[in-house]
Amino acid sequence: MGALPPVPAGAGTGSAALSWEAPGDWEEVPPSSNMRRAQYRVPGAAGDAECVVFYFGPGQGGDAMSNAYRWADMFTQPDGSSSREVLKTEPITVGDMAVLLIEVTGTYGGGRPMGGGGQAKLGQMLLGAVAEGSDANWFFKLTGPQETVEHQRGAFRAMMDSLKPGSGGD
Repeated sequence: MGALPPVPAGAGTGSAALSWEAPGDWEEVPPSSNMRRAQYRVPGAAGDAECVVFYFGPGQGGDAMSNAYRWADMFTQPDGSSSREVLKTEPITVGDMAVLLIEVTGTYGGGRPMGGGGQAKLGQMLLGAVAEGSDANWFFKLTGPQETVEHQRGAFRAMMDSLKPGSGGD
């Protein structure tokens, strides 16, 4: 899969934007690529996690379930079974916005479809969400040590519950 083009200037702003409230103990850091609209360092006793927010623009990024499967495929299970078998999804509504919550655990890394290679990391977890924006989907992905991500579950959910259309992210 080739790299997607950069988000056009102004895309994901104004009425096409989303705003949210990031948890107070999350540290906003400069996004490590132009595909990321926001990036946070998420502290935890088991090691820091990372939360990233993606917005690719109209017609880009795919639907919610395709992303849930793709994210699950970034994980492997100890017994070799597909991580899709342990994938959990939950559709919710925030205001008038449809959001799909996504959860998967296992060994994260190795030939990841997006983000390159790297060392496989045991005992990892992903909490994700795909929010249907007014013109395109927004993607939220919290990944890191399972203990850290599990500890931040309520904070991640509060951030999803704070989603509002318009004006852009924190």
